[in-house]
Amino acid sequence: MTARAADRARYDRATAHLDAPVAIVDLEAFDANADDLVRRAAGKPVRVASKSVRCRALLERVLARDGFAGLMSYTLDESLWLARSGFDDVLLAYPSADRAAYATLTGDPKLAAAVTVMIDDPAQLQLIDDARDGGREEVRVCLELDTALKMFGGRVRVGARRSPLYSAAQVADMARTVARRPGFRLVGIMAYEGHIAGVGDALRGRPLRSRAIRLMQATARKELAQRRADVVRAVRAVAPDLEFVNGGGTGSVQHTAAEDSVTEIAAGSGLYVPRLFDNYTSFSGRPAALFAQPVVRRPGVGVVTVLGGGYPASGAPGPDRLPVPYLPEGLRYDSQEGAGEVQTPLLGSPADDLLIGDKVWFRHAKAGELCERFDVLHLVEGDTVTASVPTYRGEGHTFL
Repeated sequence: MTARAADRARYDRATAHLDAPVAIVDLEAFDANADDLVRRAAGKPVRVASKSVRCRALLERVLARDGFAGLMSYTLDESLWLARSGFDDVLLAYPSADRAAYATLTGDPKLAAAVTVMIDDPAQLQLIDDARDGGREEVRVCLELDTALKMFGGRVRVGARRSPLYSAAQVADMARTVARRPGFRLVGIMAYEGHIAGVGDALRGRPLRSRAIRLMQATARKELAQRRADVVRAVRAVAPDLEFVNGGGTGSVQHTAAEDSVTEIAAGSGLYVPRLFDNYTSFSGRPAALFAQPVVRRPGVGVVTVLGGGYPASGAPGPDRLPVPYLPEGLRYDSQEGAGEVQTPLLGSPADDLLIGDKVWFRHAKAGELCERFDVLHLVEGDTVTASVPTYRGEGHTFL
């Protein structure tokens, strides 16, 4: 029996009493992935990206482990909810225009002490001041650096379009703007290198493209390390009490941790290891989060139909944004139908061994987005469900 076949047998036994659709997290794999992130971070604390987990119980579990400290959230409303729930170090990774939430933040000393907001434009500071509604609490601020690799005089850009702050001079100027403005305190810098951390460099069947990606990433790492060091030096001249410099992402943990200017690493997807993180030379993890759909039809030889399953991930549309049939091994989509809204045909010889009511296990393309489809995650240890915990959705929250 292969390791994957053994996992399938375990998951089927553990969830035999549960009807599909059902979502699980294999705690042994989750904990092993957490250990790997800490190992690669080489002594620097790992800040957990909540959008990649979206389950308070699992956020608490990972933060209780050595090597992890703080959360990186994705909306201001989520940040406030997490702070009220007892998380005392929440970095909002994206600028917000939620005026009601800013009024709440600036009016509550406990929340203001726990939450750090992201800015990259003076207009965002003005929006916060306009939203205060009498709130006088000092707002903790982090500046985001654009990490994109620019070549040929800027005519070629590789990387996400995020912050307008690119050079050390631009970031330092923004730091001075914050320092001059009452009611704000600059505490951190964030620089997420998505073109390095979030792009696999070992694409199956595409050796030339994989080599090109590795070359691009090596160039980008060298350029960013120097620019990030220059930025940190320039900002510390303005704000010598800067508390943290955050960088990284699951795919670049060890590289970012090697930079002296970086004080903490951000990661989250590496806990669940969705399918988009299968194609890396720098690390390999264990799939920890899966969902199962039930077989409801057997249309013919080599075909079964499961209920639903059309859970595409965000990003540029393409086949890599679809969940992948994982267990039993050897199933694939019908190219004419793909993953369906209410039913999904699956092709392959393993279909002939599946019966009505059997489970087919899938991996989502991305990490936390799976939790937008399920109210509950069943936690599996060995071949037993030892706990069932709510996702954000299960607690009544869909922040985006």
